[in-house]
Amino acid sequence: MEALITLLLIILTSIIINKIATAALQRTGLPRDVASFQAQSAFSGAGFTTSESEYVVNHPVRRRIIRVLILLGSAGFSGVVATLILTFVGQSRETAAYRLAVLGAGLLALYVFASSRKIDKVVGRFVEWALDKFTSIRVVDYEALLGVGHGYTVASFRVSEDSWLAYKTLRETRLRDEGVVVLGIYRRREKGEVAYLGAPGPDTLILPGDELIVYGHEEAIANLSTRLRGVLGDMDHVEMVERHRVRRRAEEAGFAKK
Repeated sequence: MEALITLLLIILTSIIINKIATAALQRTGLPRDVASFQAQSAFSGAGFTTSESEYVVNHPVRRRIIRVLILLGSAGFSGVVATLILTFVGQSRETAAYRLAVLGAGLLALYVFASSRKIDKVVGRFVEWALDKFTSIRVVDYEALLGVGHGYTVASFRVSEDSWLAYKTLRETRLRDEGVVVLGIYRRREKGEVAYLGAPGPDTLILPGDELIVYGHEEAIANLSTRLRGVLGDMDHVEMVERHRVRRRAEEAGFAKK
């Protein structure tokens, strides 16, 4: 029975570690869903290879958090397997069935603990207090800062060969006339390395395969991400410019009210 209790405690500890890591990654500017996914991936050793993983490990603080998670995860998994074996090996059928029932009830309780929003808020507040007191990791609510939820958003998309953007400079695209700002560009090199250019200038050339990080109105970004080269693409650009002008006049009128 001691082994079974130890098993449940190991799982509980793993859940708490993931919550702490998620909060820490959020403090570096990652959205909660991304931070949670990357923390679970590193701790479980799943090794998901996504574009998100690339800019997570390129950040020095995030890299340290992920390294600790991988170390703890590898040790924790071994402990869980060993404890699980000790729980059922050498037991009678009745004892094994009883322990299996206890294990199921314990796992159900841990699931409720892990998925409860109320518990998550309590743990989150404690984690934030601890991080504020003992670390220098800061969190910035970029969604609130950039007005996400008011029709504006930050998004990323990859430029295709036949995209309206391909082989144009930012000056030639006149994206600001549509209310879209390019915040950065990821570009994959020949050896598989990923280079990043932040706050690109007007003479920056957009190439097929580039991943653009953009800020602007949701409608404009959705149109831009699927816009194809040619007359129809040029017409879409003109239409989005006009819609942005109308939207901007309405926003300025509302903004100027006392």
